[in-house]
Amino acid sequence: MTIRVVVADDQELVRSGFAMILDAQEDVEVVAEAGDGAAAVSAVRELRPDVALLDVRMPVLDGIEACRAITAGSACRTVMLTTFDSDEYVYEALHAGASGFLLKDVRRDDLVHAVRVVAAGDSLLAPSVARRLIEEYTAVTARPAGAGALPARRLEVLTARERETLLHLGRGLSNAEIAAALVVSEHTVKSHVGNVLAKLGLRDRIQAVICAYETGLIGVGSGAGNGAGNGAESRVGSGAGSEVSPSGE
Repeated sequence: MTIRVVVADDQELVRSGFAMILDAQEDVEVVAEAGDGAAAVSAVRELRPDVALLDVRMPVLDGIEACRAITAGSACRTVMLTTFDSDEYVYEALHAGASGFLLKDVRRDDLVHAVRVVAAGDSLLAPSVARRLIEEYTAVTARPAGAGALPARRLEVLTARERETLLHLGRGLSNAEIAAALVVSEHTVKSHVGNVLAKLGLRDRIQAVICAYETGLIGVGSGAGNGAGNGAESRVGSGAGSEVSPSGE
């Protein structure tokens, strides 16, 4: 099955470079290039690609708004591109529905890998962006209690074990690590993760990380969270590209 992709970036050399790399793959076809966010949205609506690569900062319509429009109006998955891992829009982009976030200096193989991962329904963050998301962007967007943060009672639908699973997801543990922490099989962990996402109406594990912080399950700025395992490193997913699966795989 061929993965159909739209590449959007206002810098022509960057845009054409990414398109050339992706078009060279047997299983990927770049169906359109766009120089601004509005053109990207139009291309997605017309061509219905599987994945859209969107530069965060584009004229006419920025990447965040383009992402929001695309995810609201189609099944196309979006990957945001930026020059800096400290880009202030990471958290906002994920809230807008982005399935991944990569730096523009991404290696050729990692770019292709990212498109394949996202097209398969998974989510992906560059490792440095993942840590930045957990440790800083939740703090930037944090509000005092009662000022719009997600209420902790939202978690009341979860069982005690599912709540533990969400805590570990929020700290970025892989399924194998969660299984070790809970002393259960990875199959059981996958089941717990699926239940957490379904009960809380979350799209994928990235949204689970955000939910864990916004409900106060994990303290803002605390990579280790408020539970067991103090000192654990903050990360989203594991393995190449820090990919994370919405199904818990």
